[in-house]
Amino acid sequence: MSFDLLEECGEAKRIGIAGHVRPDGDCVGACLGLWQYLVKCLPGTETKVFLEKPADIFNGIKGVGEICSDFPEEPPFDVFFVLDTSTDRLGGAEKYFKAAGKTVNIDHHVSNAGGGQVNIIRPDMGSTCEMIYDLLDTQRLDRDMAMALYVGIIHDTGVFQYSNTTPETLEKGAKLIGYGFDFPNLILETFYQKTYVQAQVMGRALMESIRFLGGCCIVSSIDRKTMDFYNVEPKDLDGIVNQLRNIRGIDCAIFMYETGVLEYKVSMRSSEKVNVAQVAAYFGGGGHAKAAGCNMTGTFHDCVNNLSLHIENELKKWETEHDERNNSH
Repeated sequence: MSFDLLEECGEAKRIGIAGHVRPDGDCVGACLGLWQYLVKCLPGTETKVFLEKPADIFNGIKGVGEICSDFPEEPPFDVFFVLDTSTDRLGGAEKYFKAAGKTVNIDHHVSNAGGGQVNIIRPDMGSTCEMIYDLLDTQRLDRDMAMALYVGIIHDTGVFQYSNTTPETLEKGAKLIGYGFDFPNLILETFYQKTYVQAQVMGRALMESIRFLGGCCIVSSIDRKTMDFYNVEPKDLDGIVNQLRNIRGIDCAIFMYETGVLEYKVSMRSSEKVNVAQVAAYFGGGGHAKAAGCNMTGTFHDCVNNLSLHIENELKKWETEHDERNNSH
């Protein structure tokens, strides 16, 4: 990529970095990896990260304690980086973006049209952390930076098992673990390990799941009352939709949790038969072809009925294209 992070910052005295609401591993890793890099390379510059409080599983990443999660009033930043998201999902950090002298948007989501003055959008990349790796001077990489970027890569590639994993992704992962951090434990603690309560909620979501569209789709939902009963927050529900998708015979998995009266946050995962980014976009959301989300209003059954119409269209489109490919051979 012909883009120099340090040149882009120029003579900036104040630099801000932010990611999306409800930050996941790639968002946290990218923001903290870039923060570490700029702090190391531009010691005379004030650099700040603004994110909603990340899940406790990311506490081992250097810089977590420096994250500002209360979004106070700030003088305008000379340069402001938006990572792993379009500029409309910044939550409390949106005011910094709007006031900044220069804005840079770095992301890998296909639904991102690019809202910064400088935009680097690479839907072919598996994670924003992989993009950050390509953009920085690897001669300045150190153990803590490598660990932050590795977290993001493993989270958005499902520990190198999703189809967005390329040979180049694996090569970068190999180089990163060469810096000597405890990567097996990092994978266990940030990706696989769940608390007892998280496991209980996941078990309940799986037990109460419903299959539809001939059994190739599955949906589960957790309401606010249930979340309060288990004393869990949205970040405690991570991984449920992936577990639903892992069920044999499922082409599209949906997990929903209640955010308000007749309001739901919807997450979807799919096989190659359903482009869930297209489904999510219809309802104002976005993401990747096999992993996307949106917000919806209505009853649980209303939401599922509306989603199923578009999922069914995706399945029919795949079947038509599949038949045409077979006939052409």
